[in-house]
Amino acid sequence: MSTAFMLLSVLLFVIVVAVVVRTNSMLTKHLIRVESEKHGIPYVDGDAAPLPVEEDFFTRLRKKYWEDPIPQEREGDITLDHNYDGIKELDNHLPPWWVNMFILTIIWSVGYMWYYHFGGGGPDQAESYKQDVEAAKKEMAIALAGKANAVDESNVVALTDASAIGEGELIYKNSCAACHGQKGEGTVGPNFTDEYWIHGGGIKNIFKTVKYGVPEKGMIAWSSQLKPADMQKVASYILTLQGTNPPNPKAPQGEIWKEEGAAAPADTTRTEKAN
Repeated sequence: MSTAFMLLSVLLFVIVVAVVVRTNSMLTKHLIRVESEKHGIPYVDGDAAPLPVEEDFFTRLRKKYWEDPIPQEREGDITLDHNYDGIKELDNHLPPWWVNMFILTIIWSVGYMWYYHFGGGGPDQAESYKQDVEAAKKEMAIALAGKANAVDESNVVALTDASAIGEGELIYKNSCAACHGQKGEGTVGPNFTDEYWIHGGGIKNIFKTVKYGVPEKGMIAWSSQLKPADMQKVASYILTLQGTNPPNPKAPQGEIWKEEGAAAPADTTRTEKAN
């Protein structure tokens, strides 16, 4: 619901309340004038006008249009014709405040129906639901984006889904291929397809190298140009290049990298001693 509509609704509500109060005031003055003439009391319009009764104006207004109680001496006029163990039921009318609020809701509903269903000024329930869903999706996307960008070299993990790897490949070709080759074969920069790594392999080391760069060797820190989520994607893509066979690969550089906790290869030359 727009702010403009809320302000318009509040203004309309205030106007309606003012009209009701003004109408009640005019009716009250009319009743006072009639009572004054009936009792022969001169009526003077204004705050100084003498009242035909001892109660002040606001008390009469409250009792007539907010409470309007039936005097106790008239209970016999509204007593219903049944009695239950001495308990009598009185046929009291609805409280004026309740009736006034009911009238206000009717007036409000007319404006509501016109604005939302006939005038075309606002969305109906189905459209409002769609808008709420779209707003929720945007908020969820923002929350997920914030969570994705909270990754760093201490908690990064390798991504495996095709969509993320595809985005990582696109980032690689736009930002990394000039120095490392279109297929990771290495040119100015090292080869990504073998087991040798200068600054350590594995997702954490690759992410760290991408993030901070290697200034002494001409590699910039990509943290100023790529979001953490994008650096995670490109690092994950680089891992997929290992073991491929591109044409003209650059000679290995660095040391062989083995992930910690990786199982040692089985010794196929070992034989059991014969009994």
